[in-house]
Amino acid sequence: MSQAELPRLTVIGTGYLGATHAICMASLGYDVVGLDVDAGKIQKLRSGQVPFFEPGLPELLAKTLESGRLRFTTSYEEAAEHGDIHFICVGTPQQPGLDACDLSHVEAAVRGLAPHLTRRCLVVGKSTVPVGTASTLTGLLRELAPAGEEVELAWNPEFLREGFAVDDTLRPDRLVFGVTSDWARDRLTAAFQPILDLGTPTVVTDLATAELVKMAANSFLATKISYINAMAEVCEATGADVRDLAQALAYDDRIGGRFLQPGLGFGGGCLPKDIRAFAHRAEEIGVGQAVSFLREVDAINRRRRSRTIDLVRELLDGRLDGARIACLGAAFKPNSDDIRDAPALDVARTMHGLGATVRVYDPAALDNARRAYPELRYGTSAMDVAQDADVVVLLTEWTEFRQIDPTVLAQTVRHRRIVDGRHALDSATWRQAGWEYRALGRP
Repeated sequence: MSQAELPRLTVIGTGYLGATHAICMASLGYDVVGLDVDAGKIQKLRSGQVPFFEPGLPELLAKTLESGRLRFTTSYEEAAEHGDIHFICVGTPQQPGLDACDLSHVEAAVRGLAPHLTRRCLVVGKSTVPVGTASTLTGLLRELAPAGEEVELAWNPEFLREGFAVDDTLRPDRLVFGVTSDWARDRLTAAFQPILDLGTPTVVTDLATAELVKMAANSFLATKISYINAMAEVCEATGADVRDLAQALAYDDRIGGRFLQPGLGFGGGCLPKDIRAFAHRAEEIGVGQAVSFLREVDAINRRRRSRTIDLVRELLDGRLDGARIACLGAAFKPNSDDIRDAPALDVARTMHGLGATVRVYDPAALDNARRAYPELRYGTSAMDVAQDADVVVLLTEWTEFRQIDPTVLAQTVRHRRIVDGRHALDSATWRQAGWEYRALGRP
């Protein structure tokens, strides 16, 4: 497909998903306009600054800006005039105090864009939404767009892993096209032609199935994580070793080892809120019993945080008050600065509330953590926060934490005690260096 034949793309919303999608599509040769109502965010992107931490993306932003194929705006009119295909990439957070998904940003994006759609075009949802949302938005588009029924809606769920988002966009393991016409399918094919040329598996389906795919995938992954953590609780009661158990299970190719990692559990802006929203939506449409197990998946995950604190308390003879605790990690996972529903910060805040003197270090998420939780103390390195610590707690499995030399760290702390909340360290090495080593589900 020649440059002249490529459809022109707009991306509505320039948060984590939207900015990544806009930059990566421009790198493939498409002419892309990214839109956001946040003028500050747009100004940062225009100046070459990615407003979040994602390896490889700043370099790609600089390259695409220089090419002239990528620009950013706050004008819906400009975006509508430019785009043949409009991707909706705004956030769908959990509603405050409820399990339901907050669709206000999605609806606002459609309401902002639709009045300016005067010609045939395709609007494509990428945001994670409850099943049935696409049907509602189709009605809204037809009502508000001057082009009326010439505006079609499709759904193309995203499957990005934070820390690997560039690769997941340019070389995804699958594409899902939820469409209602051959024309919409052909438009999406044109929008992803360079990726399809790599042989990427593609599922063409209806809107409802496409909406369900992301929720179902995240629910399955969350269930797998909580399953092995439930086994960790059994191991703690029986003296078994959950790490050996996980390794044995992983050799069964029906089960596999991915996401079978025991420890502190999952967090972030996707898995926790998606399983809650999925369970909530299932109850709304009368099939709540079918996914009722997701409530226990969530509960198991939450328990891992309190159990990690229990391990710290056991090392301190039952008393956290007055103890000096070094927390390694704030982000919900390595290679990210995302602290949404981060188990690391939840543990740190709880120990602080119980009277401990807690100091936190993270290679990327400190600024976000300071803004969200100013009551905590922060340091400049692992060695800094470990100074005179009574217990060190590994909460996010950054590579630099995995590579810490226990004999060097021993010269900094007051007591050689470590809780490995992520099963990221070699227990034998730490114990040989004189450390009391504890991890969930291990003797």
